[in-house]
Amino acid sequence: MSVPVSATLAINEALTERQRAGLPVLPLGFGEAGLPVHPGLRDALATEGHRNGYGPVAGLAGLRDAAAGYWARRGLPTDPDAVVAGPGSKPLLYSLLHSVGGDVVVAAPSWVSYATQAQLTGHTPLHVPVAPGEGGVPQPDLLETTVVQARRLGRTVRAVVVTTPDNPTGTVPSLATVQRLAEVARQLDLVIISDEIYRDLVHDPDTVVHSPAEFAPERTVVTTGLSKNLALGGWRMGLARFPDGPAGRALLAAVVGVASEIWSSPAAPIQHAATYALTEPPELTERIQHSRRLHGSVARAVAGRLTAAGATVPTPRAAFYVYPDFEPLAPRLANRDVTTGPELSAHLLQHYGMGTVAASEFEGGDKALRLRLATSMLYGHTDDERLAALAAPEPTELPWIRAHLDRLDDILDDLLGELS
Repeated sequence: MSVPVSATLAINEALTERQRAGLPVLPLGFGEAGLPVHPGLRDALATEGHRNGYGPVAGLAGLRDAAAGYWARRGLPTDPDAVVAGPGSKPLLYSLLHSVGGDVVVAAPSWVSYATQAQLTGHTPLHVPVAPGEGGVPQPDLLETTVVQARRLGRTVRAVVVTTPDNPTGTVPSLATVQRLAEVARQLDLVIISDEIYRDLVHDPDTVVHSPAEFAPERTVVTTGLSKNLALGGWRMGLARFPDGPAGRALLAAVVGVASEIWSSPAAPIQHAATYALTEPPELTERIQHSRRLHGSVARAVAGRLTAAGATVPTPRAAFYVYPDFEPLAPRLANRDVTTGPELSAHLLQHYGMGTVAASEFEGGDKALRLRLATSMLYGHTDDERLAALAAPEPTELPWIRAHLDRLDDILDDLLGELS
């Protein structure tokens, strides 16, 4: 199977090429956290840089202990022996889908790699729509109907992947939706793979993120990592929490077997630094609090400008994503020969240097006039600017962030204005 570069990575490379050519860009495509590494994390990594042994395939014992504590503080008691570490959550997700086998239900929309990874394992992704404002979790009743119909046609459906909080919509599913998902998964004997990498980045600290593992612990695998909450994407550290019981232990053993043949073990210095991070010392929890405020402030500002221009935008509640629907503006966009999401994304890049990802990449090919915008690369060009953004009571008042927002206004005005 020939696989193109992931859409989110491809737009980042396209913007980099434009910058090298001296062309202006508005970077709203790539979902990187866009913040400097905390000094404590740099020190922890430097201190352990001499470690060059492979270590256990599932991860160092201290790291798995720290991960168990992390989940326990979030209401998910965890045995360290039920934790597996990997070089990022992507390889763990792939190894999970490979080990579970069968076709996979994914939300529409959902992160681009879920569907592609299912195809890479030789199976088919089944896209099931989410409820408005509750991205990340397929509507449970539609999930049930889809799986029952697929099985009647002879297909083997064994898993459902959910994301809470959600990428690409930046929303959080409700308690009732997550509970109902757990009921349907139990009824249909589905493994739930719950990607919770954005869990610590809800904008309002009073927003409660519910994991399916609370309600279907015997069949839910939870994954997370350090790339979003602590902006450590390049460090490549992911973690998976497996269910207790024979089925969970068998799945864990299968994933460890895959890991042993692909990555052997995560990098030892990274594991030691991650152990420090997962104990959640005050200096890191403070950094995450500031990150939440920054992400929320800028995401809301971008959403507000899109709404003012006439797009329909779900209220961003977590992470750094905005998911505008331009369908109300379809007649005006048609004046630019833009009628689909991919056309809109290409037009914005070509004419304005604005990087976005079309919703079709997240929705199984739907060509609707929707985009996914990532706001986290607007925080500054240097670490000093990004640190100032973290510290600012209102980051959108900083001149370099304001300049990005003003540029977005100018683009929207020109895009939607009358043709001369």
